[in-house]
Amino acid sequence: MKVTVVGAGNVGSTCANVLANNGVADEVLLIDIKEGLAEGKALDVWESAPVLGYDTRTVGYTSDYSKTADSEVVIITSGVPRSPGMSRDDLVSINANIVKEVTGQLVQYSPKAKVIVVSNPLDVMTYTAFLTAKVPAKQVFGMAGVLDTARFKSFIALELNISVNEISAVIMGGHGDTMVALPRYTTISGIPITELIDEDRLNALVARTVKGGGEIVNLLGTSAWYAPGAAAALMAETILKNQRRIFPISCWLQGEYGLKDLYFGVPAILGGDGIEKILELKLNEKEMELVNHSAKSVREVQKVLVDMKLF
Repeated sequence: MKVTVVGAGNVGSTCANVLANNGVADEVLLIDIKEGLAEGKALDVWESAPVLGYDTRTVGYTSDYSKTADSEVVIITSGVPRSPGMSRDDLVSINANIVKEVTGQLVQYSPKAKVIVVSNPLDVMTYTAFLTAKVPAKQVFGMAGVLDTARFKSFIALELNISVNEISAVIMGGHGDTMVALPRYTTISGIPITELIDEDRLNALVARTVKGGGEIVNLLGTSAWYAPGAAAALMAETILKNQRRIFPISCWLQGEYGLKDLYFGVPAILGGDGIEKILELKLNEKEMELVNHSAKSVREVQKVLVDMKLF
């Protein structure tokens, strides 16, 4: 089994390293536009194999997509982060062209691959990959909900001083300030979280989750990479092992939750065929209001892409 990770920066190289350490693929391939970067990162990961005891081969190439042929899963992390003075429109314009070019190359050599998009703005970049790939929507999806939920669970674990493995949570919506945490669907070993954390503290944890990426940027001066890379690797592992796990994933909606023609974070079953089923939760009026607000925000960014007339 073969996984290709496009972009050998912090997120991409972390993702490749986690995949190699977990031994879920025979080969993990890194590819990047910068000469020598993918080769160097891949070699460094491979040289840790004798220490950590795994056999997954990691290799890197500079812009040679022919080497990615017959990948079961491809993970797109390439693109630029938003920097001071850069508008949302600027970010969409730059990264849409990158994601379009990358996706076109990938599907040329691996038309059956499952495509996981990590590049930002995530929901719209996933839409860009979908329009470019011209494959069934179940093969193209975005990572963000797995990361957002992980952050929420990590904060809950700290609050209650419990294992993160005891927590089940759901976050829907666009990846950003309008994401929708659902405390009503959040449990601790089956116990509703509202039984263990009061409303004010829970609201504070939700607020911290929404601003989770910004918190990292303020501390480091750059975007997070360990958690995003691990989240993408977890999705790839789930596909390769056909585990049929339920994650919040940016999926192509065609009427679910009253939304159509939109990539948007919803709970879905992820397995060997990609998105196997989108799950429609019974949301109350307040939750649906938040979902619709988030969808409106994603559509505004999507319009920027449409107005570029790339497709």
